[in-house]
Amino acid sequence: MNLHKPGAEVFIPDGKPVADALARCDYMGIGAHQDDLEIMAFDGIVKCFGREDHWFCGVTVTNGAGAPRADLYENYTDAMMQTVRRKEQKKAAVVGEYGAQVLLDFTSAEVKTPPAREAIGDLKQVLLAAQPKFIYTHNFADKHPTHVAVAVRTIEALRELPGEYQPEKVYGCEVWRDLDWIWSASDDDEKAADPRKIAFYFDTHDNIAMSLLGIFDSQVCGGKRYDLATMGRRVANATYHQSHAVNLGDHVTYALDLTPLVEDPNLDIAAYMQEFTDAFARDVAGQIAAITKIKT
Repeated sequence: MNLHKPGAEVFIPDGKPVADALARCDYMGIGAHQDDLEIMAFDGIVKCFGREDHWFCGVTVTNGAGAPRADLYENYTDAMMQTVRRKEQKKAAVVGEYGAQVLLDFTSAEVKTPPAREAIGDLKQVLLAAQPKFIYTHNFADKHPTHVAVAVRTIEALRELPGEYQPEKVYGCEVWRDLDWIWSASDDDEKAADPRKIAFYFDTHDNIAMSLLGIFDSQVCGGKRYDLATMGRRVANATYHQSHAVNLGDHVTYALDLTPLVEDPNLDIAAYMQEFTDAFARDVAGQIAAITKIKT
């Protein structure tokens, strides 16, 4: 591959040739920052962990220069933070037994500013080299603008690939805003739930999940307890998933099915998300209306 940024890197934990390492990866996570993959794409990571027939490829799009910092990292420059976060992401790739970890090294501004052709071009190169069946990226309701930008660039890159290189599924995952609100008021009726909302259940490898999150010391020690927050959200999702049923798993994460946006390149991204927000508004209003109309 001929990646655009001088600092771009493809790290292969087990030392295999890059082409071979990427070609074996049927699961791929495309995240904005170092540690996003470990928060949002654990389903793909754990499905490949300890396996020889399935491999996970992590793609981190930005360089991590803008991270908040405290404690040991309080006086670190942006350049120093980039170095630390790159090392942390590589450590995560080793612990998680990734087939490959790609670091594209763009700034947030470069990804957010259209047309972002270099970022899209690099994503296309990685996608063509790996040809993954399952892709995890950010969702469009995320409140972090760089996360939303990476999700948009991912869809744009996928839309430019020939049909035979398209993945089976593309998931938009939780980080800076959870997705429990998409489940309708009748969440106890699985048939009433939006089928485009996916729940991933985890009952094993909590130790690996905690280890991966804890590797990013520049974030955890630096003032953001993503390790506790992420595990707490997964437990909360499992508990609050259904009000009249026992938990279906110890830990749950949610994602939106973004595959239709790839299958139909004319489908507007904003309009696709508007369907979910409109349904949520109707749901809230409908519950209130139904209750206030009850006569005692």
